Amino acid sequence: MDRRHPDAPSPEAAILDLAAELRGRDDLPDERWLLRFIRSRNAGVTDTSRHLSKRRLLPYLLAREEADPGHWERLGVDDVCRERLVRLLRAKPRRTASGVATVTVICKPWPCAGRCRYCPCDMRMPKSYLANEPACQRAEQAFFDPYLQVSGRIATLHSMGHPVDKVELIVLGGTWDDYPLPWRRWFVARLFEALNDGCGAAAQSERQRLRDLYRERGFSAVGERRAEECAGVQAPVAAGELSYNAAWKRLYGTDSRWRALAEEHRAGWDRVEAAHRANEDAACRCVGLSLETRPDAVSEQSLYAMRWLGATKVQLGVQSLDGDRLFASDRSADADCVARAFSLTRRHGFKVHAHMMANLPGATPEADKADFARLMGDRRFRPDEVKLYPCTLIAGTALERDWRAGLWRPYTRDELIDVMAADVASCPPYLRISRMIRDFSAKDIVAGSREANLRQAVEDRLAAEGRPVAEIRQREIAGAEQDPDSLSLATFPYATADTEERFLSWQAPDGRIAGFCRLSLPHGGGVAMIRELHVYGRVSELGQVQPGAQHRGLGRALVEEACAQAAREGYGAVDVISAVGTRPYYRRIGFSDHGLYQRRRLRG
Repeated sequence: MDRRHPDAPSPEAAILDLAAELRGRDDLPDERWLLRFIRSRNAGVTDTSRHLSKRRLLPYLLAREEADPGHWERLGVDDVCRERLVRLLRAKPRRTASGVATVTVICKPWPCAGRCRYCPCDMRMPKSYLANEPACQRAEQAFFDPYLQVSGRIATLHSMGHPVDKVELIVLGGTWDDYPLPWRRWFVARLFEALNDGCGAAAQSERQRLRDLYRERGFSAVGERRAEECAGVQAPVAAGELSYNAAWKRLYGTDSRWRALAEEHRAGWDRVEAAHRANEDAACRCVGLSLETRPDAVSEQSLYAMRWLGATKVQLGVQSLDGDRLFASDRSADADCVARAFSLTRRHGFKVHAHMMANLPGATPEADKADFARLMGDRRFRPDEVKLYPCTLIAGTALERDWRAGLWRPYTRDELIDVMAADVASCPPYLRISRMIRDFSAKDIVAGSREANLRQAVEDRLAAEGRPVAEIRQREIAGAEQDPDSLSLATFPYATADTEERFLSWQAPDGRIAGFCRLSLPHGGGVAMIRELHVYGRVSELGQVQPGAQHRGLGRALVEEACAQAAREGYGAVDVISAVGTRPYYRRIGFSDHGLYQRRRLRG
């Protein structure tokens, strides 16, 4: 570790030295050790552009492997050592620690039926999203093309050392059901076609073809140029003189380029189904598809279409259940509408993901705590997952005008953390809080919390006060290894307005969970439904056994227990709302294709 290298360090020599270090120890070194190792190789090299870095080493390792599959093996790096090298050099390991590689995709700008006072109206983006958000930046650079967004993202994750054979797709951007159905079919088909092409030469060629095509037609992926194109309508929108929808019509609705794309970007169900079939044994399989909509847009027809597209989770913008706050925010969906949306969504087997917002107009800290408690305690609601974040003031919104008139004020930091901590402490063990802050840039926030690590501040408050937390995200084993023999299977039952729910989980002695299954037992009998199955651990490449909880039979054991419980309650069959890429797995464990679901008959 003390050797000096006056010449430019060689990535290959560094990788071989790392391999030698790893062979001499049983544990995997930490990030600090790796940085010391890299600094020792760069010592004495004055040209910093030629320095080694973690970011350079992994792409080099993977590129040499792709160009010459036997290269590292000939140099004495076997498969076990290679896997340890990748784990050591992997950038941002948390991205796939929960068991899947998550890819977020943003839809194109489109009119929105909502008129919420706090909602940003950036004309470069679908309503409620800002161009400075990371996923939005990637979308704009990809011309909002679904293939470019997915293919580019999985290529980046792959280059960072993350396995991308299991991908969860999260589609955001306004209200999904506001977009025309032919376009929605095309969009989803292209998502799957990008996964089917994977990270190889065909995908790279298609990405280049698409970029050239958009540029030839006069579209720009440069943020500054897009801002210039939108400037003529952005100012009156920010001043409240022009609505988002009216501005959209001027900017996009009359533009021949966008109109031509709208005519081309259409597909039938046959294309969607073909992409689904190909994905069942593709290199990058879809293990979850999430779509975002408003509660008042949910119907039997909309959910049927979502399921046919392969969706497994529905994100619903609830924000609040309090009528006065909803009225003050110009929200269109009241608590009864939300309850109906939850009921329909759950009965169709979807995972229900609610968005809740603290500090809305008219709110108080105590009222916000009561609002969240109602979401958890009232049988008509009880979602599976929540995005819990504070209302922040974005320039150009109606809320900004309210704030300047003294009609709204942001909570103090202490008030906000107190509310969020109370909400987290009240979470049942079946709930996961996926996010506590929007990815808004601090410079876009006029007033309100700019604290990027708000979740950590909330967790610190709870720990200091000694309050236990049952919420899933704080209990998931994620990237840590766990002895399967130390796990026990627990069932947490709870009731909703339409179902008896069973949350089955593998628990470690310290209360952390290695996996879980959501079983719904509809009132009145009939067919039970497995709405989610998830096993934590580092993403393991399909068909291979890697460290972590996955691929050790934990998932199958959860399914077997769910089926046994359903049979004991008198249900004749269990359906599973399987993702497209998990269909082969469920077939192997006794399920058969049954319409938009997969079914296993139960013995009496």
